[in-house]
Amino acid sequence: MGKNKTKKSLPLHKIIMVGSGGVGKSALTLQYMYGDFVEEYDPTKADSYRKKVTLDGQECQVDILDTAGQEEYAAIRDNYYRSGEGFLCVFSVCEQESLDHTQEFRDQILRVLGDETVPFVLVGNKVDLAHLRKVTANEASSLAAEWNCSYIETSAKTRYNVDEVYTMLMRQIRDRKLKEQKSDNPERDSCCVIL
Repeated sequence: MGKNKTKKSLPLHKIIMVGSGGVGKSALTLQYMYGDFVEEYDPTKADSYRKKVTLDGQECQVDILDTAGQEEYAAIRDNYYRSGEGFLCVFSVCEQESLDHTQEFRDQILRVLGDETVPFVLVGNKVDLAHLRKVTANEASSLAAEWNCSYIETSAKTRYNVDEVYTMLMRQIRDRKLKEQKSDNPERDSCCVIL
């Protein structure tokens, strides 16, 4: 006999990590999931993680798909993008080219999803390496403003803003789902319609 499933399942928020190879997507994910910083770089094919978290006092689950930044995996990205509810687009503040490539990732996501309002956060990682910095906060903030999305700077190494960036995106995903539920059930908001 199976267990009765009386417990309501927790809300699940699906986050996709995108960005060029070597910008710290895996390091951010592992720091968030396990509190570990991995120094060596081993290119990711795609790894999935799930964790129970508390978001604004409510328990939920986060599912994080850490995608490959290398160009040879571009063809399989479309399938990943379709499964995402929100995106963390990561670049390294030490590498101008990684910021330039974020445009390609964003364009691909918008092409696949056909939705410019998808929850999306631009993430400037590696701010602990200030002496190697090539991308200013103003430059990245301007790009985020152009895209109408949030911008946040992080350091996977020091854990600076790591929890905050995932929380920020999960809030956007949750709020979007609530908005969609309301628009799917307009009768909840109004008691009657007179024609």
